Amino acid sequence: MFICFKELIFTEFLRDTMSELKELIIKFIDLDDDLNEKIENALDDNEELPESFEEDNIDQITELSELYHEIEHGVFNEEFIIVSNISEDEKEVVALIISEEDDEEEEFVIPVFTDEDEANAAIEEFKKQFGDIEFSCETKTGNEVIADHHEDDAFIGLAVNAPQWDFVISHEDVHDCCE
Repeated sequence: MFICFKELIFTEFLRDTMSELKELIIKFIDLDDDLNEKIENALDDNEELPESFEEDNIDQITELSELYHEIEHGVFNEEFIIVSNISEDEKEVVALIISEEDDEEEEFVIPVFTDEDEANAAIEEFKKQFGDIEFSCETKTGNEVIADHHEDDAFIGLAVNAPQWDFVISHEDVHDCCE
C-alpha cells in the first residue's frame, strides 16, 4: 500500500514537472499511432481506405488537428535544451540529417529537448553512434532555434526529443498567434 502511494506521488510529481508542450506531444503521438493502426487495419483487406473512413474517425482526426495547432503555438515560446558538439575547434549545434543518401541536398532537423533527462538520453545515443564526443547544452526558445537556421534551405524544422521520439515540426508551422 505504501509503495503504491509513493508511486502515485512520484507519478504526480512527474506530471507536474512535465511541460504542457511535452504532454501535448505525447497525446498527439498516442492518437496518431492509434489512427495509423486503424488505417493499417482498414488497408489489410483493401487497397484503398473505405470512403467512410474519414467520417467514421472525424473526431480523432479533428482532435489531432487541434492538438497539432496547439503544439505549433507551444513550440514557438517553449524553452528547449539544445545540444552542441564541442569536440571540434568550434562549437556546432547537433543536426540530424533526414534526407536520403542519393539526394542532392542534405536536409536536416535540429533536435530540441524538453528536459535534461531527454537531452541526456540523446547524448548517450549520440555517443554510441559517433564515439566519445564532448557535448554542451544551452537553452533557447523554439523561435530562437528557428531564427538561427531559417535562412538555410536545407533546414526542415525541429525534432522534439529525438532520437527517442519520432516527432518533427516544420519550421514553417511554428508560430505565435493565428493570422
